[in-house]
Amino acid sequence: MYKRLLDNLNTAVLLFDSMLCLRYLNTAAEILLADSERQLLGISAKQLFKSSDAAFFNNLKHCRDTGESLIDYALELHRANHSVSVNVSITSLDFDEMIVELVPIDNRLRISQEEQLHAQQNTARLMVRGLAHEIKNPLGGLRGAAQLLDLELPNAELKEYTHVIIEEADRLQDLVNRMLGSNELPNKQMLNIHEVLERVRWLVQTEVGENIQLHGDYDPSIPELLGDKNQLIQAVLNIVRNAVQAISESGNVTLKTRICRHATIERQRYKLALRCEIIDDGIGIASDMLNKIFYPMVTGRAEGTGLGLSISQALISQHQGVIECSSEKGRTVFVIILPLLSA
Repeated sequence: MYKRLLDNLNTAVLLFDSMLCLRYLNTAAEILLADSERQLLGISAKQLFKSSDAAFFNNLKHCRDTGESLIDYALELHRANHSVSVNVSITSLDFDEMIVELVPIDNRLRISQEEQLHAQQNTARLMVRGLAHEIKNPLGGLRGAAQLLDLELPNAELKEYTHVIIEEADRLQDLVNRMLGSNELPNKQMLNIHEVLERVRWLVQTEVGENIQLHGDYDPSIPELLGDKNQLIQAVLNIVRNAVQAISESGNVTLKTRICRHATIERQRYKLALRCEIIDDGIGIASDMLNKIFYPMVTGRAEGTGLGLSISQALISQHQGVIECSSEKGRTVFVIILPLLSA
């Protein structure tokens, strides 16, 4: 029972004996150390942390020799060609064993930033929806008055002005409707995410022609997920169209899926999640725009409305998922993470 509880923790937990040999590690520790329990059990702490901050081993020896517990911050852990900064907590047990907890600092920062960004996006979306509601009613009255005036005008030349008013009112009405978004709840059913992605890939490929190629790189072992097919198509379609528009003349967009284990989404932890990446080799997104691109009415294109990514983010949120983005010149990656039912 204790092993099952520890394996479901998001914190890496290791148990060392009095000889400073590793006797247990949970699943999160296997992921952090990038090695399996079978390979790591029985090895010494000196060997385990030989390439890491010297304080790791010194802290363990101190706790073993004194029986004290301690906490240390921002130590560099080096394992399997990667490094990560961690906060370390060492607790001495009565029977000459020590529990070591490792918490990646980057994970805490990412979760904090994700929560802050999500709150800001929700606030911005509520403000825009409120503004759209305020615009909608007088806009309908304006259009109605223009129609009545059109019926009263005697000649075609004057009617051209009322036609312009009606057309512009219709255009603004369409923009307001898009700002408000759909009020329909998702109609969730079990579906294959690759059917969604292939539908989007086919739709966009027919729009862009042969100069831009859309590729699929899929993991066929990914199980079905619970979702609204039409909403997921719309969410991915908005992102892929943005990716295509970032490519000037010719280039590539790749839709990639992989399994993501032990994903944390808005403080909810899932054993299994889908990781879908949309990768393009376009011009990239300016660094000062990266934290704003999901806000309504924010766009880097003169002809853009700034609603596509905001709508995608709202639709993915309705599926308890999250969208992240990283960008540099020649490589922009949008990542959609969705929990799987079997998690």
